[in-house]
Amino acid sequence: MKAQSQRQLRGGELIRRAVSDIIAEGHLHDPALSGVSVTVTEARMSPDMRHATVFVSTLGLADPETVAAGLNRAAGFIQKELGNQIEMKFTPKLRFLPDERFEEASHVDEVLARPEVQRDLKPKKGED
Repeated sequence: MKAQSQRQLRGGELIRRAVSDIIAEGHLHDPALSGVSVTVTEARMSPDMRHATVFVSTLGLADPETVAAGLNRAAGFIQKELGNQIEMKFTPKLRFLPDERFEEASHVDEVLARPEVQRDLKPKKGED
């Protein structure tokens, strides 16, 4: 995947903050979002700045896939609110996806903690 430009990174951070604020305001009435704490971890902008992929994670037992689906259903409302809050040439079309990086990192930690892996990671005598 190609690295994002400075313009895309700045736009993504602007979108991330604004979407986070909109979600926190609590005006979303989708059942999948009821009583769920949602964290907007990242927003990636397309090169033309017309689309944003917004990554979200949840606290607690809420299913991230279900929450992302609820946010996608509310994307039109969030996009309208976003247009009122940010100053960009175009208000980007939003797509929400669950952020799985935390689960992946947790899995790597679990693998590294296994006794057989620990044994292989320890330096052998004569190696330092």
